[in-house]
Amino acid sequence: MSFMKEFKTFAMKGNVVDMAVGIIIGGAFGKIVASFVNDVLMPPIGMLLGGVDFKEFKYVLREDVLNEAGEVVTKGATILYGNFIQTAIDFIIIAFAIFMMIKAMNNMKKKEEAKPVAPPAPPAPSKEELLLTEIRDLLKQK
Repeated sequence: MSFMKEFKTFAMKGNVVDMAVGIIIGGAFGKIVASFVNDVLMPPIGMLLGGVDFKEFKYVLREDVLNEAGEVVTKGATILYGNFIQTAIDFIIIAFAIFMMIKAMNNMKKKEEAKPVAPPAPPAPSKEELLLTEIRDLLKQK
């Protein structure tokens, strides 16, 4: 039973929950960026390059082998470097967006740290200091 208790304590820690939320939001953000690149960014770039679709860029190492009926007997091998280019652009955009978010967070943190902080109150005198002060005051009176 202690194993389950330990697991529950681990799973309910704030860091684990925060990490899970971050992963879920990161996945959704990745889908948004992928859609942006595939549906908005790449079509105009392909059009500027002469109506090229990057997904069609590939290098065929071996063609499919077909039988007389037209069915694939042996699958061919293809390098899909167009998909790689598109994925690399996705990564660059995601990395840039995360960089900008972290930079903004660091700037806010610096501004927060730069605010003037009131100096801490001096520590209360120790019992020895109080006793010595009292003795000094008594000696001054005599």
